[in-house]
Formats: sequence, C-alpha cells, structure tokens
Amino acid sequence: MSAARAFTLLTPAFLAVFALVLANLPVSVTGGLVPPPLLGLAVLYYWTLLRPDLIPPVLVLAIGLAEDFLSGGPPGLWAVGYLAAYALSDRQRDAFAGLSGWGVVIGFSAAMLTAAASAYLVGSLVYWRLTPPQPLLVQSIVTVVLYPLVAIILGVIHRNVVGASRGDD
Repeated sequence: MSAARAFTLLTPAFLAVFALVLANLPVSVTGGLVPPPLLGLAVLYYWTLLRPDLIPPVLVLAIGLAEDFLSGGPPGLWAVGYLAAYALSDRQRDAFAGLSGWGVVIGFSAAMLTAAASAYLVGSLVYWRLTPPQPLLVQSIVTVVLYPLVAIILGVIHRNVVGASRGDD
C-alpha cells in the first residue's frame, strides 16, 4: 500500500479527531454561553454516508470515547450516542445520502437526535436520576446549525483528497 493510499484511508479518522479536539479546546467564542458542538459526530456522519468503507464501528467507538474523555463526561456517554447515530446512519444510508438542501440538515438532525437521546439515557442511568435536558438540547441545536459548514469543508476535502484517489484502489 502506498503512502498516498494510506493517507487517503486515514483522512476521515484524522478529520474526526481534529474536529473533536477543535470543539473541545478550552476556548469559547460564546464566552461559555453554549456548549461546544459535537463536530466529531458531524464528521463521522458525513463520511458514514459518503464513504462507509472508511468508517468502521470501532473508529466510531474510539471517537465517542475520546469525546467522553475530552468533554469530561462519564466514559461511554457519547460512545453509546455516537454508535447509535452511526447505526441509524448506516441503516438509512441510501435515504440520507440521497437528500439535498434542507434534507441534508434534517438527516443529520435525525442522527444528532439519536445520539443525544442515547447519551441522555446513559447519563440518566449513570447518575441514577433524570439529568436536565437543556444543555444537551442546546448542544444538539448548535451542532445541527454548524453541520452545513462542516459538510461544505468536508466536501472540498473529499473532492480534492479522498475522492481524487478513488481510482487508486
């Protein structure tokens, strides 16, 4: 395997880790008024629809656990959420991948809702009480609002890096 091919295969994983770290930097453009977006989930969703061969479930689990670690949540909270969103996206890939315009945002919203609901249930089980849903709701809204920008950036990367090397298989 050539170095270029290996770079292409690892690009989605590197981008997910980069997005995860970027979103969890201890700097806030809103002064801490809103929680950071789940950019790692946005990257995983994008690549799950476009190149599912580059997003194995073990990568989704690892990125979810890294989100738990960097965000300070209990281990498994976002790992379960990311895996739930991945399962939905993987099963509905044909329907989601065929969406355009606002449909793309609605498709991601379904994945985000699945991840958030799963994380909420895990958090409630971990703490043995119903946790306040407002921070999670705000985080979900911020993530969905930012998804189109993430998708545009990933689209450029796909066309110039990953998609351009498809003939190298």
